[in-house]
Amino acid sequence: MPGINGIYVGNELKKTNDKLIIFIVTSHSKYLDDAMRFHVFRYLSKPLDKQRFFRNMKEAVDLYHAITFKIPIETREGVHTLPTSSIIMVEAQGRKIIVHTTFRDFESVHNLQYWSELLPQNCFFQTHRSFIVNFEQVSNFDHTLVYMADSQFQAYLTRRKYHAFKEAYLLYLESMR
Repeated sequence: MPGINGIYVGNELKKTNDKLIIFIVTSHSKYLDDAMRFHVFRYLSKPLDKQRFFRNMKEAVDLYHAITFKIPIETREGVHTLPTSSIIMVEAQGRKIIVHTTFRDFESVHNLQYWSELLPQNCFFQTHRSFIVNFEQVSNFDHTLVYMADSQFQAYLTRRKYHAFKEAYLLYLESMR
């Protein structure tokens, strides 16, 4: 690309679509800081390690599906189709399963096990027997609670799941760079 480099092109593309997944593949480490400023998904050095490349591609595809995947929420009134990214959390309230979304709450006809199997594992985590949370919606957390959607919602976090949640959440954040 005469007169233009991949960092510039990637930066311009990110301005038009912030959900774009970009890899930088180069033998020049001097571009690393520039690439990180506009949050590339991965920065890979030449020569490429095939296993690392394919592992990263799989993670990118998983992330893409999680971002763009639409999910049906079946209620007694009908079926509502929403992007998974709009789900804040799924909560068991006694016998009711409430799917909290950025649009509104839905009472699902399905149980928590159904939701646990349906939602993408790399973006959702069951923090407690009554809660499945969306990493994208996490504001912060401590040893007992996860605060969601700018602290509008809270989910219990069991002590035995704290470290697994923390690792999975940090891995999620790393993959979103």
